Amino acid sequence: MVNETQNDAMLTPVMRQYFAAKKAHPDCLMFCRIGDFYELFYEDAILVARELQLTLTARDREKKQPMCGVPYHAAEIYIQRLLRKGYKIALCEQMEDPKTVKGIVRREVTKVLTPGTAVDPGLGAGESCWLASVVSLKSAVGVAMVDLSTGDFRATEFAGADAWSMALDELGRVNIAELVYPQGELLGASLKLIGEQRPDSGPKAGTPDSVLSAALEAIRTKTALEDWVMTVEHALPLLRQQFRVLSLDGLGLGGHEAAAVAAGGVVHYLRQTKQGALEHLEAVRFYERSGCLELDSVSVRNLELVEPLFSGETVQTTLLYTLDACCTPMGKRLLRATLLRPGIELTEIEARLEAVGEAAGDLRKREGVRRSMDGLLDLERLLGRVAMDSAGPREVLALAATLGCLPGLRSAVGDFESSRWRELSGTALRSSTSNAKSDSPTSAPGFDALEDLHELIVATVVDDPPVNFAEGGVVRAGLHAELDELRELSRSGRAALVAIEDRERQRTGIGSLKVRYNSVFGYYLEVTKAHAKSVPADYERKQTLVNAERFTTPELKEYEAKILTAQERSLEIERRLFAEMRAQLLACAGRVRETARRVAEMDLMTCFAHLAALRGWTRPTVDDSCALEFVGARHPVVERRMEESGVGRFVPNSLYLDSDAGPAILLMTGPNMGGKSTYLRMSALLVVMAQCGCFVPAERMRVGTVDRIYTRIGASDNVARGRSTFMVEMTETAAILNTATRRSLVLLDEMGRGTATYDGLSLAWATVEHLHERIGARTLFATHYHELTLLSEKLSRLKNVRVTVKENAGGIVFLHTVEAGAASKSYGIEVARLAGLPTAVIARAREVLKVHERAETQQVREATAEPARSLQMTMFTPLSQRIVDRLAEVDVDDMTPREALSLLAELQREIQE
Repeated sequence: MVNETQNDAMLTPVMRQYFAAKKAHPDCLMFCRIGDFYELFYEDAILVARELQLTLTARDREKKQPMCGVPYHAAEIYIQRLLRKGYKIALCEQMEDPKTVKGIVRREVTKVLTPGTAVDPGLGAGESCWLASVVSLKSAVGVAMVDLSTGDFRATEFAGADAWSMALDELGRVNIAELVYPQGELLGASLKLIGEQRPDSGPKAGTPDSVLSAALEAIRTKTALEDWVMTVEHALPLLRQQFRVLSLDGLGLGGHEAAAVAAGGVVHYLRQTKQGALEHLEAVRFYERSGCLELDSVSVRNLELVEPLFSGETVQTTLLYTLDACCTPMGKRLLRATLLRPGIELTEIEARLEAVGEAAGDLRKREGVRRSMDGLLDLERLLGRVAMDSAGPREVLALAATLGCLPGLRSAVGDFESSRWRELSGTALRSSTSNAKSDSPTSAPGFDALEDLHELIVATVVDDPPVNFAEGGVVRAGLHAELDELRELSRSGRAALVAIEDRERQRTGIGSLKVRYNSVFGYYLEVTKAHAKSVPADYERKQTLVNAERFTTPELKEYEAKILTAQERSLEIERRLFAEMRAQLLACAGRVRETARRVAEMDLMTCFAHLAALRGWTRPTVDDSCALEFVGARHPVVERRMEESGVGRFVPNSLYLDSDAGPAILLMTGPNMGGKSTYLRMSALLVVMAQCGCFVPAERMRVGTVDRIYTRIGASDNVARGRSTFMVEMTETAAILNTATRRSLVLLDEMGRGTATYDGLSLAWATVEHLHERIGARTLFATHYHELTLLSEKLSRLKNVRVTVKENAGGIVFLHTVEAGAASKSYGIEVARLAGLPTAVIARAREVLKVHERAETQQVREATAEPARSLQMTMFTPLSQRIVDRLAEVDVDDMTPREALSLLAELQREIQE
């Protein structure tokens, strides 16, 4: 920054403007408009030059004032690159026309662009850019988030001891571009999580506050607001003002102050960054997380619902990619949102399944709807660009083209008869009591095709408008009488200029004489130096060039005034008419959003129907039981990838779980690469699909509604956050055991492998018992601890299943089939051989394995001969514990010294063996 000792008077007027703007926005990169460039100075210039690989120059080489700039017309490209890196940008614009101002042009910051408020043109059709806020209020934590590009605004809140953990988990399920919060809030959250004050300022490794820090680190841009912003006194009146309501009860925020304050913080920040009047934010929607099948961020990641498990992997591994056959951007976003929040209400699920089934069964009707969506662009984002005044004439015309497709879509969906289709299309079924003349579907309030808005745009904007208003010609002829007159005057003036050029050529005999125009000198007569002697005396010289002279005449000045006045007045009228049309469109923003919502639902249902018909998927039965049953099921993602790569066919499998009448826990054993993890993930994905209202890849499926899905599949170290593999595993397992219910679905894969064998085995044993006795949730538990299979003799609702292999002289063949029974071994050495370990290592491993198998066999035989209590105590204890047990049984008072020495020698030999 400029040296603080420098006097303000030493700065140029432009630099004084620059530093005044920078002082008001110290956390932003200041893009200052100077002529045709956005210029940056000092530290901002150095940073931007490094990030964008621009040439760094100096404004005053003696004072070494670094600067760099980007062209105004191409600035959006550079700005988006900086926003994606997490920077904030303030646009300091010229507020006056330089041509009409004498002296320095006034400059002001007109907008602040941040990762959560800027609309990225490179954002995928099915993606959202969320600006979120979080705040604690009394005993609750409120969360709000808005996608400014579409106007989707929602809020929720959490209460209880785990409120902060649940709130941050909610934020972790979606792609948060920017988070705003009150100053000091994050430290306060850490203290709440650990439940005590502590002297150090950083999170301790492995404690709950390190979990909080990990969740926050995933969000690149975090902005602290002043504490008074996110208070009841400020936020609630601001919301009422924004949405023009007297009470927030109608928005669903009554009694939810924490959610309302979080939403108010979002609105404040949008206004602070000057994002316009926000007319397309029609309302904020309150939602309950428990109103859907809950999926925490760990399960969303492990199941690869919307993002690959590992960064850098292809999206083809996700369920979203597999199911995305949507025709519109609105449908793609709804698909993503539905996968993250599947339904839980039976009536809602059944209504969608019925509609999907009807569409799947009628190719003509289904394809009629899908083809009618071919010309539909992104209604929500086009409306968002109009609201933020960033839509040019061509974007508005694109909106008109999309609106023009809606009547055809309404007609196409009117052929369907299920309740959901009738609700969306607004058509009534034929009445059995009606006469022949009225025996046809009639229009009912419902689907709004927005014909009036289409007519408004078409009547205002020409068929092929320019990119912006600089050239004029945006508004149709006949719409405004004065505009038509001015345009005619401009055209006749140009014709008069051509006549002047022809007449002056004849009068002077200069055939190369031309009438030209530029923004500095206006209209002029240009004559080459070779004909300078032929110039008449009444010509008035305006400019001398190297090879030419420029002149004007009284007649040319008169026409220039008429033409330029007409052009300026025409542009003024066009801008006013366009602004009036924009205001009319925004007045109907609620109608547009509702139509976009219905289009998205139609698109999603025909997408599901298309996949069901194309891939032979079947309708699942969803009821209120506690069962999970499927026959001949396939993993939707793996099956598609196998088909695309031509590596074979997916082997189908079946499953039966029932917390009431049948086995509640399936204990899976078998070799690595046998398909245990695939089987677990498949079970969860089929439940997600069924409760989304989608058909499933199975011969038959029945599921009682699941309230939550938990997955503990794999883990990795996070040393930077103080969390080992085992700590990650135990943290995730603790969340399951503390919050699961009997209606949940729990997937546990290789629990306890991150620590010593006996520790892991003991924890796995106790966890299975807890799930069986205390929770009763439907559970799939995959393990290599074969000792756990003995639990089937003790726990009545636990069943052993295994993935099968075939052994032959050349090794093993994975059959990928799940059947009843326990696996006899894990085949780990055979898998290692397939991986390419040296032959000597494999041979030695087999020798060591035989020794341990003999010892373990003897131990298990001894353990199974004991009562159930002894079985649990001896099977999972090391040798030292057995010695302790023997000593506990000895009556020392009855032993002679010789007997005591003999026992001591015996125990010593046992340790040495």
